[in-house]
Amino acid sequence: MNRSGPQRFIPIILIIIVVVVAIAALISLGRSIFGGSGEEKVPDVNVGQQSLLNTAIDRSVRLTVRGPIVANEDFHSYTITASPTARNMTIYNGYLDEQVESKDLPNNTRAYEQFVFALDRANMMKGSVPTGETNDRRGLCATGRVYEYEVLQASNSIKKLWTTTCSGSKGSLDASNQQLLRLFQVQIPEFSTLARKVKL
Repeated sequence: MNRSGPQRFIPIILIIIVVVVAIAALISLGRSIFGGSGEEKVPDVNVGQQSLLNTAIDRSVRLTVRGPIVANEDFHSYTITASPTARNMTIYNGYLDEQVESKDLPNNTRAYEQFVFALDRANMMKGSVPTGETNDRRGLCATGRVYEYEVLQASNSIKKLWTTTCSGSKGSLDASNQQLLRLFQVQIPEFSTLARKVKL
């Protein structure tokens, strides 16, 4: 039987298809054996750190310090907040955050940039946010102080890490609390005078 025309090319086309499929199978097998996926691994992004270094007008950072758990009349806390346009320290009395005193100061983008880069170098956003009960700070460190460090966007918390003065409750912050605390305190020139009123 004489093969002519397109029929004689069919075996050649089939052989080419089989070879291509075999090569693709070998490449796939090699990737699975040697772990190559062809895609580069994307490094983990620390959203808190990225937000910390963002100096847009709606960004801010906040420190909250809570004192020992005592009677409502004797319970005190304070916050220090800084943004590219303002700095504030507010002192509270009682568990319902009754404002005792507030100090407002202006700020500028260059000063804020220096501040947040100093906070970043002090690892303010280093640490993992716990979930569930491990992040419940109610009743925590009853005889000591709790420190919370936050990065905010338009008053919404992007990431919050915390630590305490109690040895059994280290918290989620993986940085020097004293270094971070001092950086916030020196943002308010009258800090010592204001803090004396609440003994924190």
